[in-house]
Amino acid sequence: MYATTVGLLVAMYFLVIPIAKYFYDPKGLRKYPNFYALSGISDLPFLYEAQRGFRSRNLFEAHKKHPVLRIGPNALSYSDPNAIKDIYGHGTSCVKDRFYSETGGTHAHLADVVDKKEHARKRKVLSSAYAVKNLEEWEFNVANVAGKVIKAFDKRCTAPLLPNTIPPKGDLTVDYRNWTVLFAAAAIANIGLSEDLGFLDEGLDVIKSESKDGAVKEASFRECHGATGTVSYQLVWAYDWFKIFKRMSKIFSSGYRKMWKLDGDWGGIVYNRATTRLNRYIAGEKLDDFFAAMMEDKNGDPHNLEWGEIVAEINIMMNAGHDTTAISLRNVMFFSLKSPKCLAKLREELDGVLDEDEVVASYSKVKNLPYLRACIDESLRMLPPVIFGLPRRTPVEGTAILDNYVAGDTSVSMSAYVVHHQVSVFEDHDTYKPERWLGEEGKPLQPYFIPFSTGARGCIGRNISYLEQTVLVASLIHRFEFALTSPDWNPPVKETTNLSPGPMPIKVWRRIIGEN
Repeated sequence: MYATTVGLLVAMYFLVIPIAKYFYDPKGLRKYPNFYALSGISDLPFLYEAQRGFRSRNLFEAHKKHPVLRIGPNALSYSDPNAIKDIYGHGTSCVKDRFYSETGGTHAHLADVVDKKEHARKRKVLSSAYAVKNLEEWEFNVANVAGKVIKAFDKRCTAPLLPNTIPPKGDLTVDYRNWTVLFAAAAIANIGLSEDLGFLDEGLDVIKSESKDGAVKEASFRECHGATGTVSYQLVWAYDWFKIFKRMSKIFSSGYRKMWKLDGDWGGIVYNRATTRLNRYIAGEKLDDFFAAMMEDKNGDPHNLEWGEIVAEINIMMNAGHDTTAISLRNVMFFSLKSPKCLAKLREELDGVLDEDEVVASYSKVKNLPYLRACIDESLRMLPPVIFGLPRRTPVEGTAILDNYVAGDTSVSMSAYVVHHQVSVFEDHDTYKPERWLGEEGKPLQPYFIPFSTGARGCIGRNISYLEQTVLVASLIHRFEFALTSPDWNPPVKETTNLSPGPMPIKVWRRIIGEN
């Protein structure tokens, strides 16, 4: 009798009530086509998509027929670029969705805080740390880190590749994807915490992870970050059941148990960065970095942030502050090597401003180069690092999206990948074409270019990312020749919280300036 009662209650919860809600349709969402046949009844199909690998590409294909898709019982996905301003623009009434509060820690950071007033407070405190006026100081840090990458590549150079040949396996001495991670992590730690992680000296990512009781151990930066970007993403999309799924995954799946442990170690990595920098601050070191800007304003008056909030902000700085830049650096190199004409044009532009023996490109020389910026932006368009639809929630009273009323408390989103491949805006959307961003032709495209999101919740660190990409890309392309394993090689790409490309083995040799 007990088992029967439980079975009936479970059936009611998972089947009868959702089906009843679907047909009752209190929010009027049944008029929208389903992403999956059962998307209007259950979040499980979208959860399934998160396990498959490249969900945004599948969503893009589905959106070819329908500009609005129902991706869950209470969730809509949009592809019409005109919906950007309604969902993410400065005047939107939408707020961040439950995704952020469900996956957040005890203290919200700038990227996951939901309340608009609280976000405004945080942004005011942190704006000085990310201000454009700091570019000159950032450039010094980035140049030092870029110099270490170049030194490492110099050591790994091989003989020039003969024309019309593919490199032997032994000449693939650089996993470029790995080095972009090491570079970006080292750069943001330098800029934000005045810390040298030591990653670039040997090409290794060993780092200290500290528990709250003060115990310290060594961990792999990449392995821990990969887990923290994957494990919640794969389970969170059924919001009401996320915490239960989390507990169940730890019990029934050894793979998930490992990822949750590594996720905890990532928290320890962040905590050790925070305590290490705090000790230097207490000791009286005067350092001009992100941490100092969090602790006090330019007049030396303390912000009096709670310790948990400080740790949370360091977390998002170390997380998003390295990963999106690393992915972008990988992408612009990949697309350039796959497009020899674009690469030759980029080199011609760089050769026009850089000296032959210039090791690290001076930011003042390359920051305004139009084709360099176009190459970076086109790679961000082709494969935006933050690729999934950042979910927002409509206000209680509802709102208009694309001039159609959407009921309150509904999740709405738009994938940057989906928008960036809309033929109505980006012709030849599958072609790497930096020229589309040049001159007058590029201006109308800007409102639909959202790799850093847009509006009041747009990425506050985009200036740092562009600085790092501009300096490193210019330096590497000017100094070295590169070859992929073969001209038609395409790497594995996995979608987690961010795009997560696999290894990118390449051959490197010194370039003779004047030859492309």
